[in-house]
Amino acid sequence: MAELVSFTVPTESDKTLLVWELSSGPTAEALHHSLFAVFSQFGLLYSVRVFPNAAVARPGFYAIIKFYSARDAHRARKACDQKQLFQNSPVKVRLGTKHKAVQHQALALNSSQCQELANYYFGFNGWSKRIIKLQDLSDLEERANEDTVPPLQKQSLKFFCALEVVLPSYECRSPGAGMAEEPLDNLEEGPLSFLMKRRTIQKLAIQKAVSDAFQKLLIVILGASLDLCSIRDAQRKVTIRRAFSGEGGHFGLGTCTDLSMPHARKTWQRSYTTRILQRKMRFSRWN
Repeated sequence: MAELVSFTVPTESDKTLLVWELSSGPTAEALHHSLFAVFSQFGLLYSVRVFPNAAVARPGFYAIIKFYSARDAHRARKACDQKQLFQNSPVKVRLGTKHKAVQHQALALNSSQCQELANYYFGFNGWSKRIIKLQDLSDLEERANEDTVPPLQKQSLKFFCALEVVLPSYECRSPGAGMAEEPLDNLEEGPLSFLMKRRTIQKLAIQKAVSDAFQKLLIVILGASLDLCSIRDAQRKVTIRRAFSGEGGHFGLGTCTDLSMPHARKTWQRSYTTRILQRKMRFSRWN
């Protein structure tokens, strides 16, 4: 069955592991390092958090580990549950508890987290970003030349950035836009301080645009032998381009909106024997 990995903060219970029966000997920092070293072998981790046991329980720690992929979390639970790992006693590993009544709003990953996720699935050279426009919207000079400036209107540094994330192997381009603004509370800070703040706002605008571009991308995983990348357009359809990681270098191309449907999976399975496949399928709206 297909798995979708988005560039958002993972909140699903099947991507969260609860690890307890951790020894009280090491410090929380040492346990964090050991847990990260063990569980990162199964896939990219979003976070590792270590907490002390409650006062009513015996001394020790427990941890909450979040993966980007549910498959990686399941493999880690199966391999690590009731194993000693890095301590003398075995640990217990369980998947997170499901809360069907709670609906969490998807939070976008920041720029560095998006790039880490892209590097893991596409490789360091598998993607790039191209800045299309970086514009200064501060208008400080125009305001300085004006005869009257509203007293309640503070001057600020503002930058707008438009760029696109490019994945050459998947023939995929995702546009993104970001804006950053910061008020200038003290205009007498000096030219060096002003230039440093200006550069910081520029960088923040670029980071927001990178994050926005990745929000339009999904990583679709069908089995262990291939990865897919999809981009959502305004009509909430998904253009899917994939490259086989096996021999031959064949790839398929199609459009759909729900890869969990059985006939969608059959279509992609048939494309193993086709060098180039182009199909248009109309399914239900993206959930």
